[in-house]
Amino acid sequence: MNFSDLGLCPELSQAVADLGYTAPTPIQEKSIPYVLMGRDILGSAQTGTGKTASFTLPMIEILAAGRAKARLPRSLILAPTRELAAQVADSFEKFSTYHKLSMALLIGGVSFADQNAALSKGVDVLIATPGRLLDHFERGKVLLTDVKILVIDEADRMLDMGFIPDVERIVGLLPPLRQTLFFSATLSDDIKKLSDKFVSNPKVIEVAPPASTADTVAQHLTWTSPRGKREALRDLLRSEDVKNAVIFCNRKRDISTLVTSLKQHKFDAVALHGDMTQSARLEALQKFKDGEVPLMIASDVAARGLDIVGLSHVFNFDVPGNAEDYVHRIGRTGRAGKSGRAFTIAAGEDDRKYVGAIERLIGKAIPLVEGGEAAPTKSAGKKTGNTDKPQKADKSQKADKKADKKTDSQADQKPEAKSDKTSETKPDNRSEGRGRGRSRRGKETHAGELPAPPDCKGDTLHDTGHVPAFLLR
Repeated sequence: MNFSDLGLCPELSQAVADLGYTAPTPIQEKSIPYVLMGRDILGSAQTGTGKTASFTLPMIEILAAGRAKARLPRSLILAPTRELAAQVADSFEKFSTYHKLSMALLIGGVSFADQNAALSKGVDVLIATPGRLLDHFERGKVLLTDVKILVIDEADRMLDMGFIPDVERIVGLLPPLRQTLFFSATLSDDIKKLSDKFVSNPKVIEVAPPASTADTVAQHLTWTSPRGKREALRDLLRSEDVKNAVIFCNRKRDISTLVTSLKQHKFDAVALHGDMTQSARLEALQKFKDGEVPLMIASDVAARGLDIVGLSHVFNFDVPGNAEDYVHRIGRTGRAGKSGRAFTIAAGEDDRKYVGAIERLIGKAIPLVEGGEAAPTKSAGKKTGNTDKPQKADKSQKADKKADKKTDSQADQKPEAKSDKTSETKPDNRSEGRGRGRSRRGKETHAGELPAPPDCKGDTLHDTGHVPAFLLR
């Protein structure tokens, strides 16, 4: 089956072909015909299945007939984070090459004036985070009474991040007669109950178990000591044919430290985490997408929804404490039928438990790296009756590792200020706390933004030539 068989017009089929896509994914094959029919959708698909195109493509087809009015968007897409909203906007821009559709992106960290200018011209597609959209509405800059299509993307994350009260308020501002497309990574009982508030007689679409990993991703596991993790990562980077890679850390403070360490060992890398300003994050993403920097060190929240075409590798510098995060992480590679490789670096008793939880979730053991160490046992590290002293390393072995330890110790002495939290902050700062009675201020503020880490600039982008046009409007 090809895209034209789904009922898409020749212009859309050509735009898809121009981007190198030949056949629809299962979620696209099942969703697009029903969206074109005007049905509500309750869809579940894991990251990397082509979910975004499953609603952007038919929306372009539907919106091609008609014209937007000033401050009256014809469709609305709600996303929980800035990065996800920007990814959806990028998808629309690529697929609408042969259509004259207008679009506005409303996210925090970007000038209100530029967003107001786009709204005043009228937009066919409005993509927004809940908090920033309500800010514009309260200022009288946008009306939602002409919205014909509503998309709620990543509904499970909306629920986890406490945005549902905002979403409910926004939906209350929409006309009751509309088409609603509701997507979530999972269809738990809570999500199904929540969806009843928004959709009417939906077509339920599920394409894959949420715990499955793609067959196109070759998974590997290596064990080391806690002090040997950086060296293990460098060894993997040197031994693998790494075109580009995302390296995941559990803690934000470790991201900047690891970037510094890698740079000292002649590896070019950028950071991506929630404490960076929006402009710094966009700059880092653009450099990575353009191939200027091959390695990106990221947190789970900042990288959720990240879509990098042809990503060759994913490295888990830290084993995720949540087994489902493992599935999301390695789902960045091996997309669209292409092969990818994922490596996990484990160390210590806690990691042994986490790896066990991951293997139970995905239903198989993660193969050890060839020649690597086996997992530690519960008795590892305890004294035994053997009184033989361990052999001392010879002088040449000590000399080989001396430089690496010195460099790593230098990196450790430069911790990131005020970033020793163990969990990621919420990406859309203006949306924090909404739905709990907090009063909104009409005054513009960016006080919620935190300073960029040393390796990222917090000012405007230096090379706007590679930035999508919608982010400059």
